[in-house]
Amino acid sequence: MATTTETAPARERTRSLYRGDPGMWSWVLHRITGVVTFFFLFVHVLDTALVRVDPQAYNEVIDTYKTPIVGLMELGLLAAVLYHALNGIRVMLVDFWSKGTQYQRLMLWIILGLWFVLMVPAAGRILYNTFTGGH
Repeated sequence: MATTTETAPARERTRSLYRGDPGMWSWVLHRITGVVTFFFLFVHVLDTALVRVDPQAYNEVIDTYKTPIVGLMELGLLAAVLYHALNGIRVMLVDFWSKGTQYQRLMLWIILGLWFVLMVPAAGRILYNTFTGGH
């Protein structure tokens, strides 16, 4: 009795359109920076409301904000808000400009360049104020 052995054809690997693409990372970072900004605003509203409840507690909370760790968190907040704002403009252009999808990758690199150009002097100022006590 003769037996034949057939092998299944090799399956072609399917790959998601966005896996590893800069557009995917832009999308992920936009969501993360939006959540970070939301939580900052939530905490900010709560600590500001504290001034009406207990002014002394409010002053103590504000004093804790004058530490280097919080200064570094301010830098992170600025980075998040700035990226979120610039990328939001890019997303609006992609959605509402007829050629937006054609130039979306170029616009991503432009907003990253703008983010860097704006972050460098802002980071210098924030770090200077954080570590020298400057105002």
